[in-house]
Amino acid sequence: MKHFFNRRENIVTEALDGLLLTTGKGRLARLDTFPDIKVILRADWDKSNVAVISGGGAGHEPSHAGFVGKGMLTAAVSGEIFASPSVDAVLTAIRAVTGPSGALLIVKNYTGDRLNFGLAAEKARAEGFDVEMVIVADDIAIPDINQPRGVAGTLFVHKIAGYYAEAGEDLATVAAHAAAAAKDIVSLGMSLSTCSVPGQVHEDRLGENEGELGLGIHGEPGVERIALQPVTDIVATMIDRLSAALSDGADHALLINNLGAVPPLEMTVIANAVLSSSIAKQVRLVVGPAPMMTALNMNGFSLSLIRLNPDREAALVAAVAPHAWVPVVERHEITVVAAPASTGKAHMTASEHEQSRRLITALCNHLISLEGELNRLDGRVGDGDTGSTVASGARSILARIDTLPLSQPAATLASIGDILGTSMGGSSGVLMSIFFTAAAKAMAEKPDIAAALLAGLDRMTFYGGAVVGDRTMVDALAPALKALASGNVATAAKAAAAGAEATKSMRKAKAGRASYLGERDLAGVPDPGAVAVAGAFEVAANLA
Repeated sequence: MKHFFNRRENIVTEALDGLLLTTGKGRLARLDTFPDIKVILRADWDKSNVAVISGGGAGHEPSHAGFVGKGMLTAAVSGEIFASPSVDAVLTAIRAVTGPSGALLIVKNYTGDRLNFGLAAEKARAEGFDVEMVIVADDIAIPDINQPRGVAGTLFVHKIAGYYAEAGEDLATVAAHAAAAAKDIVSLGMSLSTCSVPGQVHEDRLGENEGELGLGIHGEPGVERIALQPVTDIVATMIDRLSAALSDGADHALLINNLGAVPPLEMTVIANAVLSSSIAKQVRLVVGPAPMMTALNMNGFSLSLIRLNPDREAALVAAVAPHAWVPVVERHEITVVAAPASTGKAHMTASEHEQSRRLITALCNHLISLEGELNRLDGRVGDGDTGSTVASGARSILARIDTLPLSQPAATLASIGDILGTSMGGSSGVLMSIFFTAAAKAMAEKPDIAAALLAGLDRMTFYGGAVVGDRTMVDALAPALKALASGNVATAAKAAAAGAEATKSMRKAKAGRASYLGERDLAGVPDPGAVAVAGAFEVAANLA
């Protein structure tokens, strides 16, 4: 798997410097012990309050350094990717930010973190610092385990401890709030892939249609593999397990955490599934969805819940300086606003006009017959669907021809514009809808079909941006409509045919997908849209 980095041994220090360079001036700093000891701390810290320190291995960004700032962490200590920081690094951080009020260490329940932070705490106490430590063990993936892992629920503890430290509470109070919060958090993760560590060979242990439930944040295997299934079913399984660990009837805050590589579109689908599930009635506050504690590029997510009380709610909703903390929102129902009714549907009253029916039917049938040829041409200069798109619009018009106000030209043009705007698809459908809608307006003001169609062309080219010479349908449509205005349909058909033929020699397209192609790909191939326009005018000329 490919990654953006320079040298593997520098990736963490360069990433931390990138954070410092993109955070507001005067908010964050690093100790001059880089690169061996990597500590990010508040630049405005004066040691008057309790210091809140956390950290761990890198690879969980924005954790932990991304949460350093007013209202949250005072300092974060970083190890290398997925490696606990050293005892010396933690001790250095304690010395740097701890004043008379003392320091609270918040540690995730991994052996390396417990031992290194623990020994650093003991050494700091021996030096005269007042230090307490809270261990977070929120992962419920493995039942009855003595040492559950600390995962994304740790962020709730960061936020609560940071709030009380910022408020000037003493160390015992801050530590008590943090410890109580840590005991009331449950988390569970799910992923469709393993993460990839920069500079290491990546081997995904999962099959094409497998996912892992209950995995950790360091790429370690999940508790079980499950078959790929709709997200509603995946969430339901997770909710069943989380619910079993919750207090019945209590309100909770929910953190929806992106483990690194889930697209925003899918994360909001996950959020919808969670907040439409049986657990929703116990959720009062929502954080996310957002990448808060990631596992590099793991294609997964985790859910964390903390039991609420008034003190915790106040702590969680309080504003903080770090942008990585996503503002908390109250769970709410979706607001639905009635859409205004259309004011322009009066023209849809069906009426009959034999000549108009015959012309529309012949035009649509001819465009449908061109489907294969237009697709073939578009396959050489585009994505191969022009024929299908045009035929789809033509079929939709034929299917609704009995509903058209055929005796009213302006209303018929407007109705065709409506049909194409909803059924033709792609940019060409929108352009043709603009063309017929604008022509209908002009026709209603002055009953001159040639002038009306030119008005439609003017609006279509204004919005679409193409002009004659850009190798589009405009190369046939513009000369045909100008000829129609000064001559007859036969003259217009000849002009359209000549315009379509001219696109064969145009070496560069300036609009549409063909604009991405080189001269060799375009040489000798007419624009399929222009061919369709020429065909339509030929049919009209034969019926005239």
